[in-house]
Amino acid sequence: MLSPALSRPNDGSLMKGLLRLLVVVIALLSLLPSLQLLVSALVDWRLGGQSSLGRVLSNPNTWVALWNSVYTSGLGALLSLLLGSLFAFCLGLMNIRGRQAWAFLFMLPMMIPPQVTALSWLQLFGPGSVLLNSLGLAPGFGSPNPLYSAEGIAFLLGIQHAPLVFLTLRTQLQSLPQEQIEAARLNGASLGRVFIDIILPLCRPALWAGAALAFVSALGNFGIPAMLGIPISYFVLPVYIYQTLSSFGPSMLNEVASLSVLMGVLAVAIVTLQGIMQRRYALPLIGMAGRAASIATGKGRLAVEILLALVLGGMLVAPLLALIATSLVPTLGVPLNGDTLTFAAWTGIFDEQSATWRALSNSLLLSVSAAALLMALSLPLAWLLVRRPSRPLRWLHSLIDIPYTLPGVVLAIACILLFARPLPLLNVSLSGTLTIIFFAYLARFLTVCLKPVHTSMLQLDPAMEEAASLAGADASQRLRHIVLPLLAPAAFAGALLVFLTAVNELTVSALLWSAGKETLGVVVFNLDESGDKVMASAISVLVVGLVAVVMLLLGALGRYLPKGVIPWQS
Repeated sequence: MLSPALSRPNDGSLMKGLLRLLVVVIALLSLLPSLQLLVSALVDWRLGGQSSLGRVLSNPNTWVALWNSVYTSGLGALLSLLLGSLFAFCLGLMNIRGRQAWAFLFMLPMMIPPQVTALSWLQLFGPGSVLLNSLGLAPGFGSPNPLYSAEGIAFLLGIQHAPLVFLTLRTQLQSLPQEQIEAARLNGASLGRVFIDIILPLCRPALWAGAALAFVSALGNFGIPAMLGIPISYFVLPVYIYQTLSSFGPSMLNEVASLSVLMGVLAVAIVTLQGIMQRRYALPLIGMAGRAASIATGKGRLAVEILLALVLGGMLVAPLLALIATSLVPTLGVPLNGDTLTFAAWTGIFDEQSATWRALSNSLLLSVSAAALLMALSLPLAWLLVRRPSRPLRWLHSLIDIPYTLPGVVLAIACILLFARPLPLLNVSLSGTLTIIFFAYLARFLTVCLKPVHTSMLQLDPAMEEAASLAGADASQRLRHIVLPLLAPAAFAGALLVFLTAVNELTVSALLWSAGKETLGVVVFNLDESGDKVMASAISVLVVGLVAVVMLLLGALGRYLPKGVIPWQS
């Protein structure tokens, strides 16, 4: 509750005004699109005596796409669990050198856009691989690329979302008490027995949570299944929604809404199941008061470090080298050497007349604007949540997570339905404009920006605000001169996280873009579909470099932020 020293008679109007403004903004961003989607799916729009929901459920293609989604997401979640657990246990329990660098590199695939991940791996395998042709290791002409398969989709989904398992499990490992492990070792238990009998049971809730996060994230992933599945007509639900909307136009909006609701129900069911399993196996931990649990690896440390290096080399380095090699040749399948080396694709990126330059400008405009506005919104919201807790604010806090929890394709369909008609009073249509993409970014990434600011606000001692209040400062003065400067590093970190996520976004913008309103993710996807893989590779390398630079900038802020704000730092 708020300290009496922070409560002044002239604060009431400011608090009420802030609260009303936040209610309106969050209702527009978080609640309105979801309600519009639900209404469009459930209203009985009859065509030939059958509702849109009935047509969707009676269409065998729906169930094929649903099974494909469950199959690829399930296999991907299993691989994510294996990879994420490997790195979490090694970096969280063992005395590995350079843990922060290992964590940074392992987090990088999650920050790279999924369509770039798919393109980099496609350039690594197959007879057209520039890297393999340069090394004389390319398979024969006409050989199939193994990634064009359901298992190939699941493989890349597993790599893309393994960091989610790593983050979830590492948090649990930091709470494991060192004393229990030491007691077991003193009683003669081997490292294997300690792991099986103590560590693994205590980490079971985190393993369930990580697996569920990986599954739901894979379920909503559009870039990887689209780039690997469309060429072989293998459709998961997000790609099926995209194909349905692209093929039949606005007349199919209600059926697309029904598909989106089906997808959302599946995601919610998985999260609910994860919550049930997590509560069933939850065990109280008493760590973090003393030392975190750790196991000395001795002479085995080098072997563990070599294993991690090999895994990271396969996950990150080899596909990136293939991407770079492809961007430096005139056409796909040509080996890279002194005679074929060309920077034509790179010069084409910065041609002011090209779609790439326009997409880069659009992406920067959308991501920077969204980051700035969400930062400005998160600061007063975090202050109210901590200093003025109430039931309406708790409801608002819960609503913020909805657009981020829903798959991106579902949110995009909700925005299409919401803005299908011109805005009332203004008579302005947002369909096909950058504004509708901007609105979707605000709704989706508000929680990304708010979390670090809220975490920092929870750790902010109210003593300075109390002293300022006793000295006569009102709420607005305390906010401007005390709270905002102290929260500025966390707010800037939240804005950088939004920028990092939004600048390469595809899942939402794939359904919302129009001619001249492309984003970077859309351009990479369209270039790959049209066969211009060299230009797509060059843009992808640029995107990876941009992601790495922003992540390094975020890492440099780590010393000024509360623990846990930067995901890859301890």
